[in-house]
Amino acid sequence: MSLIVVGSMAYDAIETPFGKMDWIVGGAATYAAYAASNFIKPINQVSIVGYDFAQEEMDELRKRGVNLEGVEVVGDKKSFFWSGRYHLDMNTRDTLVTDLNVLADFNPIIPDSYQGSEFLMLGNVLPSLQISVVQQLKTRPKLIAMDTMNFWMDNALPDLKKLLTMVDVLLVNDSEARQLSGQFSLVKAAKEIQKMGPKYLVIKKGEHGALLFHGDKVFFAPALPLEEVFDPTGAGDTFAGGFIGHIAQTRDISFENMKTAIIVGSAMASFCVEKFGPTRLKEIRKTDIDERIRQFIDLVNFDIQLV
Repeated sequence: MSLIVVGSMAYDAIETPFGKMDWIVGGAATYAAYAASNFIKPINQVSIVGYDFAQEEMDELRKRGVNLEGVEVVGDKKSFFWSGRYHLDMNTRDTLVTDLNVLADFNPIIPDSYQGSEFLMLGNVLPSLQISVVQQLKTRPKLIAMDTMNFWMDNALPDLKKLLTMVDVLLVNDSEARQLSGQFSLVKAAKEIQKMGPKYLVIKKGEHGALLFHGDKVFFAPALPLEEVFDPTGAGDTFAGGFIGHIAQTRDISFENMKTAIIVGSAMASFCVEKFGPTRLKEIRKTDIDERIRQFIDLVNFDIQLV
């Protein structure tokens, strides 16, 4: 069993109503790897970093079973950097700084040792790069999942549409699903997007949970009500990592198992928001995850008698 994760490894500066962090590790692939490594090893990471990416962060990932052979280190440039400020509702944010740095030169190369990996998670990067990764694989993975964003719908739609014909699962938020499909109703949006290629669609709704669509089947998972949400940065990537990690662990790509994967992803995301960056993800253990998943089960489990 093995999983390839493709995406950014970066540094962030984050300000929320509850605190501020001027320099903390981030990036879609970083969050996804931390989440997925609780369920599947190795994580075959594909990314790019600069000379400033700390060795202790690399070592921490390796300790968790993350293979960094596919991570290019550029000796004369800085890592991707993003800075943002969240509003009081924690759902909206202002991007203050985006320095692509090495990410502008990202040309993902799949090492020979990664060939034959059974699962692939394409993090949110340029669609042409995601396509390149799929095309480099000599054997198609058992399942290919991808994340994307509004920016690529505005600026790289032809490549995005090509990519959608090559993947099995698309993960987007509700506004992205509406933009991509041209439909306001998420049910109608799901039907339109599935026509574009993905057999499964996951629509993330932040604090309002997530929806899973497959054909005419629909599953809804709530978000866990949390007393404190400290920093939502990376929650979507953490969700994706938990989702694909569970599927890779079980090697079961049925709709029923994806329902469980949605709960697992939601549980991992609920940890992520409790502290700045991936700090909380570095702390949790299997017992914490099991207990959090039990909380989700209790949240939606009820008996009803129809009369």
